[in-house]
Amino acid sequence: MIVVPVKEGENIERALKRFKRKFEKTGVVKELRRRQQFDKPSIIKREQKQRAIYVQQLQRIEE
Repeated sequence: MIVVPVKEGENIERALKRFKRKFEKTGVVKELRRRQQFDKPSIIKREQKQRAIYVQQLQRIEE
């Protein structure tokens, strides 16, 4: 459960913004969307491999 303490005199919009940021960091919505459809294990492995290749290319460019 996410708890955002609101300080005295703090703007409610600012507290709501902190709540939204904390909620997004938990990854609840991302996990929910991921579970809505079934992905074959072979497709998951292929996407992970493509992501790893992309990250390696970015690291080579940095160096």
